[in-house]
Amino acid sequence: MKALVYRLKSNPKYAKAFYWGRYISITGSTQVIVQAISLFCGLLIIRFLSPNEYALYTLANMILSTMTVLAECDISSAVMAQGGKVWRDPKKLGIVLVTAFDIRRKFGTMSMILITPVLFYLLLHHGASWGLSMLIILSIIPAFFASLSDTLLEVPPKLMQDIAPLQKNLLQASFVRLFLTAISIVLFPWAFIAILTGGLPRIWANIGLKKISKTYIDWQQKADDQIRQEILTFVKRILPMAIFYGFSGQITIWLISIFGSATAIAQIGALSRLAAFLGLISVLFATLIVPRFARLPDNRKILFTYFMQIMTGLLMLFILIVGVAYFFSPQVLWILGSSYSTLQTELVLSIIGSGLALIAGAIYSLNLSRGWTINPFFYVTLTVISISAIAVLIDVSTLKGVLVFNILTTIIYVIINGVYGLTNIFKIKKNQSEEYL
Repeated sequence: MKALVYRLKSNPKYAKAFYWGRYISITGSTQVIVQAISLFCGLLIIRFLSPNEYALYTLANMILSTMTVLAECDISSAVMAQGGKVWRDPKKLGIVLVTAFDIRRKFGTMSMILITPVLFYLLLHHGASWGLSMLIILSIIPAFFASLSDTLLEVPPKLMQDIAPLQKNLLQASFVRLFLTAISIVLFPWAFIAILTGGLPRIWANIGLKKISKTYIDWQQKADDQIRQEILTFVKRILPMAIFYGFSGQITIWLISIFGSATAIAQIGALSRLAAFLGLISVLFATLIVPRFARLPDNRKILFTYFMQIMTGLLMLFILIVGVAYFFSPQVLWILGSSYSTLQTELVLSIIGSGLALIAGAIYSLNLSRGWTINPFFYVTLTVISISAIAVLIDVSTLKGVLVFNILTTIIYVIINGVYGLTNIFKIKKNQSEEYL
């Protein structure tokens, strides 16, 4: 048996397959563990924070997510593209990274200046004192600035395909977060402490990432105007979509924070955290299904068959998950604690919305894997019109209303992405398809 394995590994074709199998398994398993730890930390926070504190925690994380998206503007993708041209030269790669960090700092500062006052207003609006509001705002700063660095620091080792140190660093940071959360949330059940315990491990992880990246780049370089212009040109194309996703990704919490109560914010935050286990499915889907779909030939029949098989599997999984939420809602809600035990209908609505979001994201990933990117102007316009029309018809000041709103808008995302994917499949000419038969 050992001899057979050795011969297979010695064969160039099989050696490559072993390499990619190992790479995917390491990355996929690490992501599953990280997602599981994140979910467990979230559940600990829900159990130990009072509903009012958890409402403030939810508001802060909503703003943190929005700030991060606006500051990111997909700069890391631009850096990956620029770095891919000079990845063998540590000095040139260093110039790219230093320039990107300079741009990211300016974007981050602008994002903080624009969005932080909104958080301050919302915290005061929902009963936080001035002092507590300032503590919460200060507590998100470590997580925010860490988020501005990690995606850039990951670029050099990714270009070199030095994946193992990245995964090790990610796992260590996750376990540190779990340790800090488990201790601090019991002793100090306050929102700003819970936020800090999420941000500090990321700073520690970034120190590790910088050590890893020093192997491949020279950090003593200076920013370059030409590289800056090329990165900014890329960012300008992405900026409208970044702004759109920065707000639409948190639309339900935005609505309930503006029109609803602190109790409703805590409830929707808790329910969304419970539905976060679907992120594990997303990781597995991205690791196992998307690459297989990406490497299929441009054959209309094959692509359509696989696409429909994937959709059927996702639909069956969706029905199973919603069924579990419906029939076992008391047991599921027990995980969140007694403060949320009466949200049986809301739980089902939340799981339906999250399940639909999983399907919409899966279809989007399949389309992207084939290079099928929808026109941003058309997508944003159609989505904004749909969201506005639904918001007029639904009472978004209540928890049930916001959850129904989320379901209806997510259905639109599923339809848009699904129709676009099928349209691209049927655009493949029949004679082109026959070349692969």
